[in-house]
Amino acid sequence: MEELKEELQDVNIDVNEIQKFLPHRYPFLLVDKVEKMSKTKVIGYKNVTINEWFFQGHFPGYPIMPGVLIVEGMAQCAGVLALKLINFDPNSEKKPIILFAAIDNVKFKNPVFPGDKLVYEVEVVKISGRFGKFKGVAKVNDKVCAEAEMMAAIQTE
Repeated sequence: MEELKEELQDVNIDVNEIQKFLPHRYPFLLVDKVEKMSKTKVIGYKNVTINEWFFQGHFPGYPIMPGVLIVEGMAQCAGVLALKLINFDPNSEKKPIILFAAIDNVKFKNPVFPGDKLVYEVEVVKISGRFGKFKGVAKVNDKVCAEAEMMAAIQTE
């Protein structure tokens, strides 16, 4: 039997709204906007600029975005999706924290440079209790830069 997937809807979750869901702040907030979402998938992006803190040392004369930060950006998109799925109220005083539990099958395929629009596409593999498993891909101009499977734990106070 063919699995039914919900259609992606256009959303406009800007950086101010993202900060209501995630505890991350500059310089570690790696998602500028979420543009599409369903109950199983999220698409967001980061505009990568030469002013990013990591380009100072990675690498002088050949600035490329560190792969671990690309994976972190995918995880942050997954965090927004996970909190939406559990109907988290972003105006609530109690803020859950989403922590990495595992990262598997990571592949870095193409570098990300200053000036790139890095698009994150993340889908739910499974959510069970306080844990979620996600599969993500990061692209620039539809060219895959990185992919990973991520497991997260949702920690509530």
